[in-house]
Amino acid sequence: MVTSFPINIGIKEEDRKAIADGLSHLLADTYTLYLKTHNFHWNVTGPMFQTLHLLFEQQYNELALASDEIAERIRALGSPAPGTYKAFSELSSINEEEGVPAAEDMIRQLVEGQEAVVRTARSMFEVVDKAHDEPTADLLTQRMQVHEKNAWMLRSLLG
Repeated sequence: MVTSFPINIGIKEEDRKAIADGLSHLLADTYTLYLKTHNFHWNVTGPMFQTLHLLFEQQYNELALASDEIAERIRALGSPAPGTYKAFSELSSINEEEGVPAAEDMIRQLVEGQEAVVRTARSMFEVVDKAHDEPTADLLTQRMQVHEKNAWMLRSLLG
């Protein structure tokens, strides 16, 4: 029988659990946005093809790395990280796209997705601040900066 070594990082267990739950939603949003962005990268067409193909690639690569950071923070807090499409679909606030929309609709959906991730991250600050969890606060701040900038860049393509 394997016994688990207790976590003693100065954050109460119930706070670590609440933070990990919030991060699980953030991970689900991030991974769902990764998948949507990758899908659009593969399927974009039209006069902005080259620009969007490259931009979407840059963004999905960044989202893949972010997913790993978020999952590792969940693990550091002592909780399992969700890692299935089923779990992500239950936890995410971002809807999947089943068809292949026009390029401008892709951009609009990705703006909405980027902003959804920001809202999910922002919603966690009360519990994170209460627990004095500076590493998670730093992660959330970094994620918000990236997603706000991405939303601005995508929105700028729409005129």
